[in-house]
Amino acid sequence: MTDYLKKIKWNADGLIPVIAQDAQSKRILMQAWVNEEALKTAVAENRAVYWSRSRDKLWRKGEESGHIQKLIGIYLDCDSDCICYEVEQIGGIACHTGRESCFFQKLEADNWQNVEPVLKQADDIYQK
Repeated sequence: MTDYLKKIKWNADGLIPVIAQDAQSKRILMQAWVNEEALKTAVAENRAVYWSRSRDKLWRKGEESGHIQKLIGIYLDCDSDCICYEVEQIGGIACHTGRESCFFQKLEADNWQNVEPVLKQADDIYQK
């Protein structure tokens, strides 16, 4: 195991949460998961790579949408149980809903309100 991987406190499933943050604006774009393979691949390819729990495989951000996240830095929190990818978000869209960030729902008066516009329709992003 690579030395930097030894310090990480992986959960029982061999995963650790990762936050993607825009390097310029510092905005939180999304949260996902990585395993050792995903993190090693991200480091090798200098792009955000995650572990898709629903598909049970590596997920290179932007492989279908083109909205790649170029890695600027990788940070480990003080408890060694969460990672932050500092990224350059290619195309300005991180969310599969076509928004800049996955965090577009704000709690207002006991209801979740969409507070960000859709920049591009999902059907236009994922043309299958």
